[in-house]
Amino acid sequence: MRIVRFSSGGDPKYGIVKDDSTRIFVLRGDPIFSEVKLSGEVFELDEVRLLSPVIPRSKVVCVGKNYRDHAAEMDSEVPSEPLLFIKPNTSVIGPDDPIVLPNWSHHVDHEAELAVVIKTLAKNVAVEDVDDVIFGYTVANDVTARDIQKKDGQWTRAKGFDTSCPLGPWIVVDPELNIDDLRVTASVDGDLRQSESTSKMIFPVRELVSFISHVFTLLPGDVILTGTPAGVGPIQPGDRVDVAVSGIGTLSNPVVRR
Repeated sequence: MRIVRFSSGGDPKYGIVKDDSTRIFVLRGDPIFSEVKLSGEVFELDEVRLLSPVIPRSKVVCVGKNYRDHAAEMDSEVPSEPLLFIKPNTSVIGPDDPIVLPNWSHHVDHEAELAVVIKTLAKNVAVEDVDDVIFGYTVANDVTARDIQKKDGQWTRAKGFDTSCPLGPWIVVDPELNIDDLRVTASVDGDLRQSESTSKMIFPVRELVSFISHVFTLLPGDVILTGTPAGVGPIQPGDRVDVAVSGIGTLSNPVVRR
């Protein structure tokens, strides 16, 4: 099941897109916070504008250097425990929304990632109980002002600026999805730059969620970005970035500078 958040010209709505379907069955309310009930409305996917499938009410928790090859390309040692940072919810955009390059940076990179959406309050969750707190999975691009990351010595400005967290195109809710072997890719104008399986993560998804829940209390709607594989690279005005995760979908965004 795919959960979408969309606009048909008015206020955002939520809906279900069934497998192999192009029809959106509209839901009443937010499915993360309320029981799933159909409203009776139906739209075609090509009739609406897809939005970020979730706007975190609290935070986006991100994991750095969670693939060995990416740590190597950053000239870094492999972390001994997950390296965490946070993006504000104001950094979130949806499919086809422009990534706006900040005028104070001259080197901005794409970073393709699998993202986890939390459905319930979660604190000190054991690894074996992690599935109970996960709503579903989506695709993320951890857009990073690389020159500012190096200049500042910490990552808040480099990774938290407006439009630096594209999410989408939907949330997949599927207990059969093998999150430990999904292909994560990024292409810029059709040129493949990143491609790796989540099986190559240093810290697997369930271990990450458990670890993070021992640091931060996770709230419904919080999002976790699980790290990017090697191949990160610069994006320029006029580019289109396609980030994909197998079994979930493709998130596409144009790049602009204003």
